[in-house]
Amino acid sequence: MPEIRNYTINFGPQHPAAHGVLRLVLEMDGEVVQRADPHIGLLHRATEKLAESKPYNQSIPYMDRLDYVSMMCNEHGYVLALEKLLGVTPPLRAQYIRVMFDEITRILNHLMWLGTHALDIGAMTVFLYCFREREDLMDMYEAVSGARMHAAYYRPGGVYRDLPDRMPQYQPSRWRSAAEVARLNRNRQGSLLDFIEDFTERFPGYVDEYETLLTDNRIWKQRTVGIGVVPPERALQLGFTGPMLRGSGIAWDLRKKQPYEVYDRLEFDIPVGTNGDCYDRYLVRVEELRQSNRIIRQCVDWLRNNPGPVMLHDHKLAPPPREEMKGDMEALIHHFKLFSEGYVLPEGEVYTAVEHPKGEFGVYLVSDGANKPYRLKIRAPGFAHLSAMDEMASGHMLADVVAIIGTMDIVFGEIDR
Repeated sequence: MPEIRNYTINFGPQHPAAHGVLRLVLEMDGEVVQRADPHIGLLHRATEKLAESKPYNQSIPYMDRLDYVSMMCNEHGYVLALEKLLGVTPPLRAQYIRVMFDEITRILNHLMWLGTHALDIGAMTVFLYCFREREDLMDMYEAVSGARMHAAYYRPGGVYRDLPDRMPQYQPSRWRSAAEVARLNRNRQGSLLDFIEDFTERFPGYVDEYETLLTDNRIWKQRTVGIGVVPPERALQLGFTGPMLRGSGIAWDLRKKQPYEVYDRLEFDIPVGTNGDCYDRYLVRVEELRQSNRIIRQCVDWLRNNPGPVMLHDHKLAPPPREEMKGDMEALIHHFKLFSEGYVLPEGEVYTAVEHPKGEFGVYLVSDGANKPYRLKIRAPGFAHLSAMDEMASGHMLADVVAIIGTMDIVFGEIDR
């Protein structure tokens, strides 16, 4: 009998193959995976430890950098934890703005996932389509926060500022003619809400384009149907959340089951798969794009008709307006104390979770009554999904490992934290 010997290969750690610095040690029998051993920690930035040495507000920008594709959703989980322990509720307008930007972030995340997942499997065009739409969404981020990605826009008690009344315009330059600039600025003539509304009208047509390219494409189906199947009961045991769980047929979504902010006032559906394979998870996320668009539209309509404050008027938590701070000694002291020392949370522990684009993003925070957390633990959805890598990949071909990593929608910042 010939001696059969399995051999071990390194998959990663480099970005294009592994969606971040994931090192997979694969035990192969020919081209079939016998065992997959994920090695993590190559991106470790000690976010949870750093938070213990900083006033609460200074950790908000760290949240953006965890899952750097779903920035504001990470902030939301953290800010909700602070508000729960402080016992404060932000103004209603701020809640609607948060929900609207959570859903803008969900679309941003899913477009990034769709483009890169398709690229991994060999479809180039979808990537270019998805990034065309991401550009508009990044402009929405920039309009409210000044940053395209790391916004630091949510604050305990509300949001940093109200939605702007006008959109930034493109300017003519040696690279862009006046006619090209006029075309680019056509939907930027009004407020940010007008720009978002214009996007929500165009977006369903774009999703149809992605589906035309992929949904019935026979190569796409050959690469995703029946790959990485996880039955519903096993998905629950493995700690799956988000599209990974819903793709297996379990309709669990925190926006419906444990509503936060104003999700219980909005109409939307929860897409659910049946087979628990890569293809079903793709269909679930594509339908989520449409549902998020629907939620954004409802938020735009409400925000148009209901002006109001977007931050609590409590200067122990929120800085006074700049004009007031320049002219009033009391306001200046509030401002100085808030930005140098921060505020104190009462002693206790709290856990809050949001329906992040990738699953349940939870923040467990312990306060000892100081101006910084005693302990911060982040429940990252990708971490639980990655732990199922061995189970999902065993028995599949080497090429399917790429599809399985893609379907998990992994971003390494939140796994290594």
